[in-house]
Order: sequence, then C-alpha cells, then structure tokens
Amino acid sequence: MHDKPPSEIVVKSWARLVRAANQALSAIEADLKRAGHSPLAWYDVLLELRRAGGEGLRPFELERELLLAQHNVSRLIDRLEAKSLVQRRPADDDGRGQRVTVTDQGLATLASMWPDYAAAIQRHVGAKFKDDAEAEALYRLTGKILGRV
Repeated sequence: MHDKPPSEIVVKSWARLVRAANQALSAIEADLKRAGHSPLAWYDVLLELRRAGGEGLRPFELERELLLAQHNVSRLIDRLEAKSLVQRRPADDDGRGQRVTVTDQGLATLASMWPDYAAAIQRHVGAKFKDDAEAEALYRLTGKILGRV
C-alpha cells in the first residue's frame, strides 16, 4: 500500500542511494576534467543523439533520454553547437520545431572520452563490488525504483 509512511530503512536507503549517486558522479566528473575532457553532460547528450541515428531528437525528446538532469537543455545544445559537436535543423513534421543531430566531430568527442569515462566508472563504481553478481543485484533493485523489472 502506498499510503503508509516509509519505514526507517526505506528512508535510510533513499538517502544512501542519493549520496552514492552524487559521490560517484562527482568523482567521475573530476576524473574526466583532469583528463581534459568536456563535462559529462556533453557526453550524455552526444551519446543519446548517436543512439537516435540520423533523425536526431527534438530537444524535449533529448531531455527525456538524458542520464543527467538538465534543466536547460536549450543552453546545453547551444554550447555543443558552438563547438560544432551537434547541429540543429528544422523538424520535418513541424516547421517551428527543431531536431538535433550529432556531427562527426561530436562522434569523435564521444570516442575520445569513452576510455577515460569507462575507467572512471570502473574505479568509482565497479571496483566497489565483489563481483558482477553484486552489480547485477544493484541493477535489479534500482530497476524496481525506475519501474523496470
């Protein structure tokens, strides 16, 4: 039932989940910065646009797919466009709307960031687990929170 208040362990679990996510994100961001890379949010946008293929995504679709919270996707897209990592074009189905696609330079940026990003994920997340079974357990549990079993 959803009407009862959360138990103490649920509240503690919530706080620990948020702290763990923030700690890992901060450490990974710092590693990427030390390696001379763009912010993690840039990687996130470029990855989602690559996954979308040649059609790209409308800004609201992009915001829905982002791993990181982005309250102003429009400004983020502006910064990426200024660096020639993405391009905007009119949406075929709506003359007022736009679609955003990743450029070849954006794909190159993704490729150059991934080795350092992967190493940071392993250092700050993967190395904390005894084995992949523990990672799988976390994956399943967080899937429940996300409504994806």
